[in-house]
Amino acid sequence: MPITETRVRAAGAELCVQATGSPDDPAVLLIAGAASSMDWWEDAFCARLVAGGRYVVRYDHRDTGGSTQWPAGEPGYTGADLCADALAVLDGLGIARAHVVGISMGGGIGQELALDHADRVATLTLLSTTPVGPAPPERPAPPPMRADVARSFAEPPPDPDWSDPDAAVAAFVAGERLFRGTLPFDEERVRAIATRVVARTPDVAATMTNHWIVDQGEPRRTGVAAITVPTLVLHGTEDPLFPPAHGRALAAEIPGARLVELPGVGHQMPPPAVWDVVITEILGHTSR
Repeated sequence: MPITETRVRAAGAELCVQATGSPDDPAVLLIAGAASSMDWWEDAFCARLVAGGRYVVRYDHRDTGGSTQWPAGEPGYTGADLCADALAVLDGLGIARAHVVGISMGGGIGQELALDHADRVATLTLLSTTPVGPAPPERPAPPPMRADVARSFAEPPPDPDWSDPDAAVAAFVAGERLFRGTLPFDEERVRAIATRVVARTPDVAATMTNHWIVDQGEPRRTGVAAITVPTLVLHGTEDPLFPPAHGRALAAEIPGARLVELPGVGHQMPPPAVWDVVITEILGHTSR
């Protein structure tokens, strides 16, 4: 599977971008979650989308992988820049419209793009995420994250030595284990991805710090009911961060959206056990 890697200029940053497949095929832009490089969109996952006739584009967010980094604790950008980066990637590759697929924070970015730049979004696929913008008055309060995950945010363990590759990989694996669902946890697979992430990232401390503290600006005033592009929602039934009601709210409030729940999946990249479902759904949705 030939992969073309390039660097795209964005506002104050250079982004590392990889594209696979034929540029003549419909473009699928994969947007990863917070503190996640594009490596979490696995090569084999991308290859199956390419085999389905898609031009697959993934990229490293700022402060991840091969993209520009800032000192840990001093991000020189905002949440709006992270959203604008997705458009910079499309512009850099000469893509007028793409099928946007985003997970977690990447799903939030996808919603922002669909609300503010609908002309650039052919379809939207949202994984493991929650609605952006104000909630309608009839929406119940969203269920909280699972207790052990809440404790991990309220009382985080001491940071490892992020400059130690073995310690950094172990921390990634532990984090993935915490957010998994009830499907078997493939530690060997996760460790291999984490090893690749650490090897590609000059400053892992910046990756694991800066996305969480960026200035998000003023709260959005427009809710997801204003999204007009065809939307698919994929959500794990065991998501400990955004329990399934978050995905159901997205599907209920975005006009015409369709929900597919993934049994046993947590807050994680879809594991290979559900790729048949996920890839079939994405290919079907992006054929529109």
